Amino acid sequence: MESLGRFAVDALVDEATLTPKPALVDARSSGVHRDLDLPRMLRSAASLRPTFDALAREATGRSPSQRLRERLAHIGRCGEEAMLAATGGSNSHRGAIWIVGLLVAGAAMRGAAGGADGIAKTAAAVAQFPDRLAPHRASNGARACARFGVAGARGEAHAGFPHAVRIGLPALHAARARGVAEANARLDALMAIMAHIDDTCLLHRGGQRALDTAKMGARRVLAGGGTSRPEGRRALDALDAELVALRASPGGAADMLAATLFLDRCTAWKH
Repeated sequence: MESLGRFAVDALVDEATLTPKPALVDARSSGVHRDLDLPRMLRSAASLRPTFDALAREATGRSPSQRLRERLAHIGRCGEEAMLAATGGSNSHRGAIWIVGLLVAGAAMRGAAGGADGIAKTAAAVAQFPDRLAPHRASNGARACARFGVAGARGEAHAGFPHAVRIGLPALHAARARGVAEANARLDALMAIMAHIDDTCLLHRGGQRALDTAKMGARRVLAGGGTSRPEGRRALDALDAELVALRASPGGAADMLAATLFLDRCTAWKH
């Protein structure tokens, strides 16, 4: 099960270092984030290895239940504390702890059975149970869900992570099949996710305008042949400039890309 913790951290590192991403932290800059940069993101990812290992151990041999849900939630909150200590108080991976953490638990419970879809459905079964011990404070994402009527990360988990399983992974595999470089394949997967997901990070920072800008811009990248093609790359650069001007970043899509990369590693390893 230690492999699952390593896969989770590797997925966070690969997402953070992937360059160029629109308005997000990468190897070029901090995007629109004033309290984050790549070294902090990498410290945050490394700090979460014990959390992901603990989630895998807790879930191994278990079935979805209220007790398991609350045990995993407790481990996740301890992971948030480690993340905040590593970043000096910046929220670098709170969404990823929930999304990737649940998938780690699903992989530990499910093993090879059912591939990525099976892992995601098992994680979704755990997410259906309420976290009765959760702090009574609304996150930025929860407030965006309430204001704009979108599902958010919790709805994504309840639905079995469709933006990772049905969109991110197929886009990643299709790009690889075309023979593009791995970085471009991952960027194309990010664009596919951005083109569809109701990203609460964008909604919180820039409202409906930011979300619409991100979706339309990502679709233009894909229509231009993806990030490995000159037209697609120009569209990516234009999208970056538009989102930076709006001071809004697609953090939810970035978390879903990390989930996609985690599932990709799990299925490659299992088979």
